[in-house]
Amino acid sequence: MQASAESRSELRVDLPDEAATARLGAALAQAIEADSATIERAGLVIALSGELGSGKTALVRATLRRLGVAGLVRSPTYSLLELYSISKLNFYHFDFYRFSEPGDFVSSGFRDFFGPGAVCAIEWPERAGEQRLTIDLRIRMQIADSGRIAQFDALTLVGQECLDGTKRAWQMSPDGAC
Repeated sequence: MQASAESRSELRVDLPDEAATARLGAALAQAIEADSATIERAGLVIALSGELGSGKTALVRATLRRLGVAGLVRSPTYSLLELYSISKLNFYHFDFYRFSEPGDFVSSGFRDFFGPGAVCAIEWPERAGEQRLTIDLRIRMQIADSGRIAQFDALTLVGQECLDGTKRAWQMSPDGAC
């Protein structure tokens, strides 16, 4: 279900350093935890776009740390997928950088991972042909003179709930500001 134009919102965050990225990842994790019942029913798809080195993996890693993952959090650049079980949710971290065409997503079988009880964080979603995916929350990461910038956009009602929760958690975190 798409978010309506009136309720659709955005969040833009300046991330001057790694600590700020970790705080933003923690805020996103808090929103995921708060919306876990909704995610159990509907799932959550997060699309992370941005050039190499813009902080996509660092943001996911910080989110997973806050969700309780204590072990190694690998970038899925070579494996394409890393799976983490978090309470009743499965957290799938995809990296489609190595896809050469959108048909690679179709033939990969990854579509089966999307659905109720799953958080799917996808780096390089454009390489899978985004029209094949229902994205709830889009996060655009970019390199800036001052560090990094994260731009969140809610595209569905589930994404809107997650974005609202992320905003609340960010505003309550030390040094959090929108």
